[in-house]
Amino acid sequence: MENATGPVHTPDFAHTDAEVVFGDLGALLLDAGMSVTDVRASLEQVRDATAPEEALAFAVLPQHVLVSRPRTAGATTIGASTGAELTFRQSAHASRLARRLEVGKLSLDQVPAHVERIRGLPRRHPALQWLVGGGLLSTGLAMLFRCPWWAIVLALLVGAVVGAISTLMSRFRPAAAIVPFVASFVSTVLVGAADAWLDLGPVPLFAVCAPIALLVPGALITNALLELTAADIVTGAARLTYGIIMLGFMSAGIFAGGALTGLRIDPDSAALVGQAAGVTADHGGWQALPPLWLSWIGVVFLAIGIGLAFGAGFRLTVVSVLVMTSTYAALVALTPFTGNTVATGIAAALLFVAARLLERVTLAVPATVSFQPAFLLLVPGTVGLVAMTSFDTDALAAAPMIFVSLCIGTKVGALVADAARITHSAPGPEA
Repeated sequence: MENATGPVHTPDFAHTDAEVVFGDLGALLLDAGMSVTDVRASLEQVRDATAPEEALAFAVLPQHVLVSRPRTAGATTIGASTGAELTFRQSAHASRLARRLEVGKLSLDQVPAHVERIRGLPRRHPALQWLVGGGLLSTGLAMLFRCPWWAIVLALLVGAVVGAISTLMSRFRPAAAIVPFVASFVSTVLVGAADAWLDLGPVPLFAVCAPIALLVPGALITNALLELTAADIVTGAARLTYGIIMLGFMSAGIFAGGALTGLRIDPDSAALVGQAAGVTADHGGWQALPPLWLSWIGVVFLAIGIGLAFGAGFRLTVVSVLVMTSTYAALVALTPFTGNTVATGIAAALLFVAARLLERVTLAVPATVSFQPAFLLLVPGTVGLVAMTSFDTDALAAAPMIFVSLCIGTKVGALVADAARITHSAPGPEA
């Protein structure tokens, strides 16, 4: 059995080389955050465009790509993921590479050099970017859900602390598994201690959830739902189980921190995007609520925080700001007429089609990069965490329905994109 974990450079491009290259490419796309369904579809399109004579079949698992030749005796080639997710900038280059192969702008023998270059793209000050990004993301969510001014300031500080904790603990492999619990516990203790010291009373839900939103496995759970609906049952179920376990660790950390500090959640605070406009308060000063228009600034902070934390770079961060403000506008406009559940599905469908259109115009903004950041406004992981934390009956009942709505909306968007023949982008400049 051959392993395809590194680039291969050979003067004669034989059958074995093709299998190894496809394994390398698939592993790169897995590290870029694509679902196994999308990775398999992309590999099949690349095969048809660059090597139609190669009778290759692909089986994709969360961390491995199996390349084989049906009806041919021989070993199966395995492409192994590194286990470390790429930055958004690297993911953009990986997706662009796959798209250029799909339209025949590159040949298979050029792939190893591109894969090596993409994996070697530098990132300046990743720890500092993660810390600052966590603070901005937390602040943006607190503003978006109209937490009081004291909670917004506290979210900035605690979000940066959570970013520092996750960065330090992730350096040690055994400790990485308990990062969600430890970060959630420390975050809740800090919020609860500040609440007790200042005697502020019940705390808004997102004063607790916003600082740890950086750790919510939203993309993981979304990919799991997409894989389950595409009949990739094993991988989808495995991802969904792991995502639920992570949410459970985060909820346990919140409960433990809340029990230690006596923290109480305000039942009237906003839990979903569409509820923020209805939040009211009679307090003044630091306990006053920010004006509703400041929620738009919160969306911008949220997008910039995501861009910093996940290494998007300037241009992709600007795209994230535009996409996320458009998504927020759709949610705000639709929720009063359709409710949160239906609005989520419609927004997901519109966002998916828009991402594919943007990708068709230019390969510099792949759909995977423009689509995923906006999911923090739609993401089932955040909804699930809110439901598990609040133990509100309505929230617990709404979470599964929003999961389903998001998945159906994404699938409808994909169907529309395919029917309108905008799924495949036109050839663009060299990646």
